Amino acid sequence: MKYRPHEYQSYATDFILNHPVCALMLDMGLGKTVITLTALWILLYDCFSVRKVLVIAPKRVAEDTWSREFKKWDHFAGLTISKVLGTEKQRKAALSADADIYITNRENASWLCENYEWDFDMIVIDELSSFKSSKAQRFKSLMKVRSKAARIVGLTGTPAPNGLLDLWPQMKLLDMGKRLGRFIGAYREQFFLPDKRNGAIIYSYKPKKDAEEKIYRLISDICVSMKAVDYLPMPEYISSSVEVEMNEKEQKMYDSMEGEMVLSVGNEELDAANAAALSSKLLQMANGAVYGEDKKVIHIHDRKLDALEDLIEAANGKPVLVAYWFKHDRERIRERFQVRDIDTQKDIEDWNGGKIPIALIHPAGAGHGLNIQDGGSTIIWFGLTWSLELYQQTNARLWRQGQKNTVVVEHIITKGTVDEDVIRALERKEAGQSALIEAVRARIGGKG
Repeated sequence: MKYRPHEYQSYATDFILNHPVCALMLDMGLGKTVITLTALWILLYDCFSVRKVLVIAPKRVAEDTWSREFKKWDHFAGLTISKVLGTEKQRKAALSADADIYITNRENASWLCENYEWDFDMIVIDELSSFKSSKAQRFKSLMKVRSKAARIVGLTGTPAPNGLLDLWPQMKLLDMGKRLGRFIGAYREQFFLPDKRNGAIIYSYKPKKDAEEKIYRLISDICVSMKAVDYLPMPEYISSSVEVEMNEKEQKMYDSMEGEMVLSVGNEELDAANAAALSSKLLQMANGAVYGEDKKVIHIHDRKLDALEDLIEAANGKPVLVAYWFKHDRERIRERFQVRDIDTQKDIEDWNGGKIPIALIHPAGAGHGLNIQDGGSTIIWFGLTWSLELYQQTNARLWRQGQKNTVVVEHIITKGTVDEDVIRALERKEAGQSALIEAVRARIGGKG
């Protein structure tokens, strides 16, 4: 297929060419992959300024998206790629192959940095926000070899989905501390104030006045930020919620289990770890089942399954994508309905070909890079997530350029449960660790 870039795509490609260190913060559907591949082709074959490129991406994006885009466009003829995936033997074979671009998944980034004699002169990090933790091994490993690459590009749609603190590790990888400082402590001290704390222990930070504007000004020379709605005709987006209500017996069971757990957590100082554990249990119960001892599933209700059945029937044969969070949710959905997981490349092809009426998808595996907008336009959230990034990115699998129909995002909410806290936070774009802790703290206060 002949590539006819939009004006913004040509601009973004030129930006990569003219900035050895840069980040493209492009919204979902704007074509980050073809933009970057075009720049790589020019750098490799027109300018001869790059010899060997490493692309680090989420697993399924590494397996599918880059190679599919590579094969799709005529102007990439002559470009060669090698996928550094699979077993250690397969990865070593892929690294020894003669290619221009080597693509690996982020889980293998540490292995590659520690076990390979580095000779890449350019790095592309697809989904830069997955390197938002300076404590993660993948971040530490990549920092050890970062100086050996003259060029680096970070691609992301949501660079700081859970707060501006997430930006520091990403920028450190790009410019090695030139703009936001070499150490996260100094960055915190300059732009943030302690927020939630217990004595000397600080659990979260809030930005100082005008911090956001100052931070973005510091990184603006190497970043391009674009939103899809500003450049592309996006389909209509409709978000709605269906409430379900437990009967008296089910509600009593939920309240009893919640009370015991809240009481247990309430006796300790609330931190992120126990807040997350409690919230996870409450979300499971809201969905209708919860893991007990030895991972035994305790059944509470089928209200969400009943609502899902109604929504599927109301779709009147139109394909629906069902997002779930817990493994027992998936198993219970599979027991009730004839469904298929969107997992492999064949699943993606069959979904886009209209061969899967009801598809299951997990946000953590579908957050980035999957092009499945051709198969349907309805997504139903059976179970919710506190991660605003995963929530937005999963919805963006359908709400993106190329979608020909109105996108409907349905949420099944169990009344009187933590579901209400999560959907409220998502709608306000506040979801994340702070919102989670505040919601749990409120429940502890209510039970006291």
